Amino acid sequence: MSLFRTKSIEELIRTSQSGQTLKKSLGTFDLTMLGIGAIVGTGIFVLTGKGALTAGPALILSFILAGLACAFAALCYAEFSSMIPVSGSVYTYSYATLGEFIAWIIGWDLILEYALAICAVAVGWSGYFQSLLKGITGWDVPTVLSAAPGAVPHETTYFNLPAFLIVMLVAFLLSRGVKESPRVNNIMVVVKIAVVLLFIIVGFRFVKPENWQPFMPFGFSGVFQAAALVFFAYIGFDAVSSAAEEAKNPARDLPRGIIYSLTICTALYIIVTLIMTGIVPFPQFQGIDHPISLALQVAGQDWFAGFVDLGAILGITTVLIVMTYGQTRISFAMSRDGLLPKMFSTVHPKYKTPYGSTWLVGIICGLVAGFVPLDTLAELTNIGTLAAFSLISISVIILRKKQPNLKRAFRVPLVPLLPTLAVLFCLFLMVQLKWQTWTFFLIWLVVGLFVYFGYSRKRSKLNQQ
Repeated sequence: MSLFRTKSIEELIRTSQSGQTLKKSLGTFDLTMLGIGAIVGTGIFVLTGKGALTAGPALILSFILAGLACAFAALCYAEFSSMIPVSGSVYTYSYATLGEFIAWIIGWDLILEYALAICAVAVGWSGYFQSLLKGITGWDVPTVLSAAPGAVPHETTYFNLPAFLIVMLVAFLLSRGVKESPRVNNIMVVVKIAVVLLFIIVGFRFVKPENWQPFMPFGFSGVFQAAALVFFAYIGFDAVSSAAEEAKNPARDLPRGIIYSLTICTALYIIVTLIMTGIVPFPQFQGIDHPISLALQVAGQDWFAGFVDLGAILGITTVLIVMTYGQTRISFAMSRDGLLPKMFSTVHPKYKTPYGSTWLVGIICGLVAGFVPLDTLAELTNIGTLAAFSLISISVIILRKKQPNLKRAFRVPLVPLLPTLAVLFCLFLMVQLKWQTWTFFLIWLVVGLFVYFGYSRKRSKLNQQ
C-alpha cells in the first residue's frame, strides 16, 4: 500500500457519521468564543512583556507579522473546515489531500503541539493563582508543592500541585460533555475580555508617547524574533476547526468562528501592547511575568491589579479548556482511522465524549506540568503549529488542482497567492526559532516514524480495506 494513500472527502464524512459519533451542539457564537478562549490568555498576560524586551514598542509590528501568518492560514482552515466537517483539524485535511503518511506526521506533530501548550499554560496558571491567593489570603502554597523540581533557584521544590489540579479540573469538565464545557468557557471569556477592555479604558489616560521612543530599538531583527515568540499567542484559533464534527452548521459557522476570533484577538493584542509600552518603558519588563499588572502599578492603579490577576487566571483557564479539547479531538480522529489505539476514539455512552482519551491526556499533561520546568515551551509549541499551518496551506493548493469542481461553502481568495504567502510567512517565523527547538522537534518526528511503521501503518483502516 502506498505511503500517500488518501481518504476521499466523501469517505471522511461518511466515517464521521457512522459508529462512534459526537454530539452536534456548537453554533457560531460558541465557536467564536472557543477561539477567543484559546487565543486570549498567556499571550496577552505574559508574552507581551517578554516580547517587548525583544522588540521594544515595535512589538505591535511583531503581532501584526504573526497575525498575518495566522490570517493567511486561517483562510485555508476556513475553506477546509467548511468542506470537511470532521474532527481532526489539519490532520484530517492532510489525509484527504497529501496522503496518510503526511497526515500521520502532522497528527503526531499536533499531539506534541497541544500537549506542550497544555503543560505550559498550566504552569502559567499556577503562577498567577499563587500570586492571587497570597494577595487575597496571605497564604502561600507550600514551597515543595509550588513548582517543578529545579524551577525556582535556591529553593527545594518537588511538584507543581496547582498546575496538576487545574489540568485535572479541565479534564473533568471536558469529559462531562462539550456543551457544558463551552458554557463554562463562554462565561470566563466574557469576564476576561471585560478585564482587558477595562485595562484599555483605565490605562489609556496614563500613556506617555515619549515611552514609545526609540520605537524600534533592536531593529527589524528584534521585531522578527519577537514575532516568532509571540506567535504562541495566536495558536488557539486552529482549535476551532477541531470542533468541526460538533458544529451545528459547519459550512457557515466554522469559517465565521475562525475569522471572527482571530480578528478580535489581533485588535486586542495591538491596543494592549501600545498602552502597556506607553505606560512603562520597555526595559522595565525584565524579569516580569505580569506585565499588565506592572503597567497598572506604575500608573498608580493598584486597586485594579487584583482584577487583572483574576482576569489572567480566567483567561489562562479558557486556554487550557480549548487546548485540551483540541488534543482529545486530534487523537480521536487518528484513532478512528486506526493510527492510534481504539481507546482514543471510544465515546462515552452517556456524555458522548471521548471519555478515556480526555482523562488520559489530562493525567499525562498534569504530571508533566507538575514535574517539568517548561521554560522553552512557547517556542516548542510554535514550531509544531507553524509546520501545521504550512501543510494546510499547501493542501488548499493541491486540492484545488485535484478537485477544482468540488463544492466549497467558503473559498480562499487569490489561490495560489494567499496560501503561498501563508507558507512563506510560516517558514520565515520558523527560521527565527532557536536550534535547540529544531533539535527537539526533529527528535519527536523521528520517534513518530518508528510508531507509524511499527504500529500505525499495518492497523490503518485504509490498509485493512
